[in-house]
Amino acid sequence: MEVVAFVGPSGTGKSHHAIGVAFDNKCDAIIDDGLLIKGTKILAGTSAKNEQNRIQAVKRAIFTEDSHAKQVREALAKNDIKRLLIIATSDNMINKIVGRLQLNPPVKTVYINQIASKAEIKKARYSRLQEGKHIVPVPTVELKPHFTGYFADLPYNLFSSKRREEKEADRSIVRPSFSFYGKLLIADSAIEDIINIIGEKLEGVERVTDIKVRRRSDNSKGIVISVEVILYYGVQLFAVTRKMQAKIKEKVEYMTAMQVKNVNVSIRSLAVRNHGHRG
Repeated sequence: MEVVAFVGPSGTGKSHHAIGVAFDNKCDAIIDDGLLIKGTKILAGTSAKNEQNRIQAVKRAIFTEDSHAKQVREALAKNDIKRLLIIATSDNMINKIVGRLQLNPPVKTVYINQIASKAEIKKARYSRLQEGKHIVPVPTVELKPHFTGYFADLPYNLFSSKRREEKEADRSIVRPSFSFYGKLLIADSAIEDIINIIGEKLEGVERVTDIKVRRRSDNSKGIVISVEVILYYGVQLFAVTRKMQAKIKEKVEYMTAMQVKNVNVSIRSLAVRNHGHRG
């Protein structure tokens, strides 16, 4: 199965253009926000737009839950899909989805600014930020069972009159509850708490003495975490620090949906293990 990636920042109109991009690239189906869509039918998955907050929505969209990923993998296998369009906010997100669904790397990547004008992207951002509207490229009748209690506009045709002659498809507008929460911020103290718990549970770590979280101007580009620790004398230093790096990246990304670019672990000193102490 070949994969085509469709990438653009959140709220720039990717789902609006999804079926057109799929048609132009001869894709049989679409992965969008946790759903596997073929034609105007949802074959499998659970929509990220049905989650109660933005963090859970991101985790749903990248198939963090094993049962969710398995359901979509099985549907992909039995529906004779030869080319799949995956929609995501970044190349890194594409890589995560491909990994979770056990797919091949993309043979092509289409970026939203290649197919949408600045005016179209600006209008899409306004619709997302000011009106809380999200588009799903399926008809309302297909969408309603997945969005019990959520508002959905009546479907209308996605394609222009020119493209309608070749293929027809509908889309629906939904208003996820997390759209009304505004900007979601993760405090550094929350990340520090996660790291301290990891340190308490990790074999060979006496304690974490310092944590620094460096954010870039755009959080979507990731964060850099620096940790200083005291390890027990006699442990394999390289093995413990490598394990701690991996655990911090895994848990922080899982619990906050933020991308961790780098984890730097430095050893401050060694401590002698007291008899009866944890370890």
